[in-house]
Amino acid sequence: MTTIFDAPEEFAATALAGFCRIYPNHVRLVANGVVRATTVPKGKVSVVVGGGSGHYPAFAGYVGPGLADAAVAGDVFASPSTAAVARVCRHAHHGGGIILGFGNYAGDVLNFGVAAERLRAEGIDVRIVAVTDDVASAPAASHAMRRGIAGDLVVFKIAGAAAEAGLSLDEVERVARLANDRTVSFGVAFAGCTLPGAREPLFTVPKGRMALGLGIHGEPGISEQDIASASDLAALLADKLLAEKPADCTRVAAVLNGLGSTKYEELFVLWTAVEKKLKAAGLDLVQPEAGEYVTSLDMQGCSLTLTWLTDELERYWTAPCDAPAFRKGRTVAADLRTDTIADEEAAPNIPAATEISRRTAICIRDLFAEIAALLKDQEAELGRIDAVAGDGDHGQGMRRGAEAAAKAMAAAVDAGAGAQTTLALGGDAWADRAGGTSGAIWGLLLRSWSNAFSDSEAPDDKAVTEGAQLALDGVTRLGRARVGDKTLVDALVPFVETLKAEAAAGKPLLDAWTSAANAADAAAKATSSLTPRLGRARPLAEKSIGHPDAGAVSLAMVAQLVAGFIGKGR
Repeated sequence: MTTIFDAPEEFAATALAGFCRIYPNHVRLVANGVVRATTVPKGKVSVVVGGGSGHYPAFAGYVGPGLADAAVAGDVFASPSTAAVARVCRHAHHGGGIILGFGNYAGDVLNFGVAAERLRAEGIDVRIVAVTDDVASAPAASHAMRRGIAGDLVVFKIAGAAAEAGLSLDEVERVARLANDRTVSFGVAFAGCTLPGAREPLFTVPKGRMALGLGIHGEPGISEQDIASASDLAALLADKLLAEKPADCTRVAAVLNGLGSTKYEELFVLWTAVEKKLKAAGLDLVQPEAGEYVTSLDMQGCSLTLTWLTDELERYWTAPCDAPAFRKGRTVAADLRTDTIADEEAAPNIPAATEISRRTAICIRDLFAEIAALLKDQEAELGRIDAVAGDGDHGQGMRRGAEAAAKAMAAAVDAGAGAQTTLALGGDAWADRAGGTSGAIWGLLLRSWSNAFSDSEAPDDKAVTEGAQLALDGVTRLGRARVGDKTLVDALVPFVETLKAEAAAGKPLLDAWTSAANAADAAAKATSSLTPRLGRARPLAEKSIGHPDAGAVSLAMVAQLVAGFIGKGR
């Protein structure tokens, strides 16, 4: 159980601050993350890693010479926001471009992806490497669909060493992708983890049993079996990975990872059996590691990671590095930075707006105040739906995001913003405060929709419909979800298609929106029969059958409220 904290909602930020105070010669605290405390050569490729908190030493513990240049930290088990990722990247950029590394989870894919687009628009060359090592989450033929677990360490280490060696951005990206393609992991859990402030763990494992194929965000395993002896457990872990051994591989990097509550002595006992199994398979082990590297708060369990080494990958795996939680080779000489980090967020730019557009902005503000009230009222129910096969935080994220959007929109209106700016700033605030997958999606949805509006004219029915299509295009392009994947997109697509069809038939906005909202509601209910193909629920597909998708349900709720708002002539 996670026991030591003051306010649960401040757990991640307080832990990060404490970490930086302990390791001032390695890291410097910035908003939502850390950067290297040592000097970096001008023009060097920057490796920026990150994800939700609760996984220490991932990700801040891997910042230092020979490894990462910075780490972005979200709330516990929640992706950092788009704004947070972009902010930390700006601090970490040294002129050579940026490699963004993270585990392959929907929220991270969206938030890091949108941040990369914003940074590219600013002239910073950013490449994305999502780690996909978990063999339990997808078959080998669908390697790109796999989750990222403890393989993060190996991929980040190799990428960091390649960058430290002075390789170009293209070459660092190539090496990182090669490492990811040749890295596999499999894990088991003996007990679940408990979020700060929660009374019960996110999942439980029956006494005497272990869960196979766990996730690192509190997701239960995909199956269970009786707890095995060290020798049998080693065979289980190794056999899962050896099944994907390339024919040309004789040397391997191995990481035996504890998930938070497994004692080091237990890992050492297990390692004796793992080593024997791997050597019997004809593999030479290159600087193996055993310890806690990617954890899940207080989860009891372990995972095994193997990277099938080439000569090039071995050179970077064994290269020196000096981070708070991971060191190899000789000490890396580097001077401490003495400059001051300017970490204040600039006030949002409020372009001039006409009176008619400002009046529309007031309507948008009032609408989102009602949306925030609705989602606050529905927080528990949305969390209940999400907990069936996810981590149960959808209601909380939607409530926080909507409240932040409503607050930002009110401030924008007070500053004289027009319709486009008000909606865009509300979307940014939603993404920044909510975090996670839903925050990224709604932030992207609202900002994309705002592009159909302007600050000089009131949006007509055509602009509203065009905005809906832009929102759908943005979400599907970066989120990669399609109809049938059991996500928000299952409700968003019929909503947009119905809205466009009704508008094309000459229906007024109220009638068209009402029909679209009804289509979204029906589609959200119909997701009960689907099995998820994306997101954290995908490895637990069977448990999800018979229950609707929380993201689709919340979208339909909001669509129905908007119909009522339009009907009141607001």
